[in-house]
Amino acid sequence: MNILANLQKTIMIPDKYKQMSQEELEARVMEVKKQLGSRLFIPGHHYQKDEVIQFADATGDSLKLAQLSAENTDAEFIVFCGVHFMAETADILTAENQKVFLPDMRAGCSMADMADIKQTEKAWEKLQEIFGDTILPLTYVNSTAAIKAFVGVNGGATVTSSNAETMVKWAFEEKERILFLPDQHLGRNTAADLGVGLDEMAIWNPITNSLEYEEDVSKIKVILWKGHCSVHENFTVQNVIDTRSQNPEIKIIVHPECRREIVELSDMAGSTSYIINAIETAEPGSAWAIGTEMNLVNRLIKNHPDKQIISLNPHMCPCLTMNRIDLPHLVWSLDTLEDENNIIKVSPEIAMNAKLALERMLANS
Repeated sequence: MNILANLQKTIMIPDKYKQMSQEELEARVMEVKKQLGSRLFIPGHHYQKDEVIQFADATGDSLKLAQLSAENTDAEFIVFCGVHFMAETADILTAENQKVFLPDMRAGCSMADMADIKQTEKAWEKLQEIFGDTILPLTYVNSTAAIKAFVGVNGGATVTSSNAETMVKWAFEEKERILFLPDQHLGRNTAADLGVGLDEMAIWNPITNSLEYEEDVSKIKVILWKGHCSVHENFTVQNVIDTRSQNPEIKIIVHPECRREIVELSDMAGSTSYIINAIETAEPGSAWAIGTEMNLVNRLIKNHPDKQIISLNPHMCPCLTMNRIDLPHLVWSLDTLEDENNIIKVSPEIAMNAKLALERMLANS
């Protein structure tokens, strides 16, 4: 996979697509969808823009969309409206005759990029020196294929925000300690909810290649990679204080990628699907402040006019990398499927080992 070449092609998207009107772009998507029929499948992540999500054949979180792509055996072309690691997972799970595309190769994930394979291998070597063979690695699905493969080779598994608690329990049955990549907040919130003390958790700093912990290391049960979601880390304690002062009756629901103090101050915390379901089943007239990505919050506001819904952070911006997928790039991708622009192809060895991590999760959750 020549990512740099694909990135260059993406940057050089022909000007004609940028100059097309909204109506022309939408008409072209519909035309290609009609032409290709079941040969084309467009999965769209919840955080995508409305202009893109309107054409999605399925919406959901990253793993669900990758699984649906694999199940859709008629689809030769999978144009994944999400970010890079999601398309990688789709390529890992789909058949050889299926091709996965990302409309804009610049649509990455800052969290996934906070753990690269070289850093992880260095960390693992040093952690083995400190703790011996007592650690099982777990990685959030929001990670690169290479990190998933590393975890697979070393006996670990992937986790989602929905099954993280189940998978951490499983990991502790296998080994004395866990290394949780790449999101420290999901790891901390999950372990704390299971009764692990904050004083039993250490931070691994990949920049300094060192453990951040002040006490006796033998006490450590969870090693948290020093990574985070750039969107969810922007929710603050002050946001919670301000929101409750303005409406004492409001319910605050947040994603577990938020910092621990935010989760503790909230009424509810859970995955994207959990948040969507909570709003869908909430009483008419109920008031909600949601701590997650702004495109999704705005869509929930639009779809549930019978409820009072706001963002927990009124100044929150949408996920910038998710927003790289726009209509011009979607249309350009659809027009050039045969040229294989922006194709995502994980190497067979990495795919095989990453699949081990995914399969362990599916078998134990």
